[in-house]
Amino acid sequence: MSLDPRSLRASARIDEVRYHLRMDTLRVLVADDEPVSRTVVGAMLKKAGYVVQYAPDGEQAWARLDSPNPPALALLDWEMPGLQGPEVVERIRQKHSQAPTYVILLTSRDSSADIVSGLRAGADDYVCKPANEDELIARVNVGSRVVQLQLALADRVRSLEEALANVKALQTLLPMCAYCKSIRNDQNYWEKVETYFTQHSGVSFTHSYCPSCYERFVRPQLEALEDARAAQERHKRG
Repeated sequence: MSLDPRSLRASARIDEVRYHLRMDTLRVLVADDEPVSRTVVGAMLKKAGYVVQYAPDGEQAWARLDSPNPPALALLDWEMPGLQGPEVVERIRQKHSQAPTYVILLTSRDSSADIVSGLRAGADDYVCKPANEDELIARVNVGSRVVQLQLALADRVRSLEEALANVKALQTLLPMCAYCKSIRNDQNYWEKVETYFTQHSGVSFTHSYCPSCYERFVRPQLEALEDARAAQERHKRG
């Protein structure tokens, strides 16, 4: 039995991210070109028990998020050199990862139009700068729970896919009698091949003879029948 390579890759990605979901090792990327703001936000997260990584601009943020084992959460400043926050978010969403990074935009923009624009780009949440510590940690905690729920769901889907693969593998193994060619069904009863396939696939059978079986079985029977009829005719005339 072989599993879909895509399922195996997704499984490996999920296992990598799960390692970082324990609160003492959950990694959060803070991307901000302002050193003071970056340091303050990082200190808040470390105080709450998160492991913090830093990026001073959008390009370095994307490099970390595009790595084989990216952080589970990211706090991205809206305006950064190179790639801006929403542009990084769009690249993240274009990856269609099985375990996508939860993204919170950090922005001094507080108009409804800007907030909607950021969320439409693919951000999961936003925090207005300067960040209030209680609000920031509360939103990051929500993101942590969402990531864990996503991974739990992915685990469930993977389990169902593996179970389905096992069922399909078992269905391809049909117990068949070596002599009469009957097939044992799920109720442990033996039935003819035609009956089994009609019940399980909706296939209807018509019967004929292949050339080999015709010469081996049918022709001798026809010849024997002709010989018997000829013998009866001779007996009547005699």
